[in-house]
Amino acid sequence: MVKIRLTRLGAHKKPFYRLIVADSKARRDGPFIEILGTYDPLKEPSEIKIDLEKAKYWLQKGAQATDTAKKLMQKAGL
Repeated sequence: MVKIRLTRLGAHKKPFYRLIVADSKARRDGPFIEILGTYDPLKEPSEIKIDLEKAKYWLQKGAQATDTAKKLMQKAGL
């Protein structure tokens, strides 16, 4: 199964996340299929950049979004 989820980047105590499409069995920071966007929780207000067309495409293909990914996509306007 394919999932839409977050992968963590950034330094210690300075998180930065990518919203990615990956196989559900892959590790959190392991190989992925495509990058859909980014999320920076340290900026005020937090910065969310998502390619909504790509996200819609993957959701139509049957990708399952995690709870956190769903919330971020809703805030971005999907």
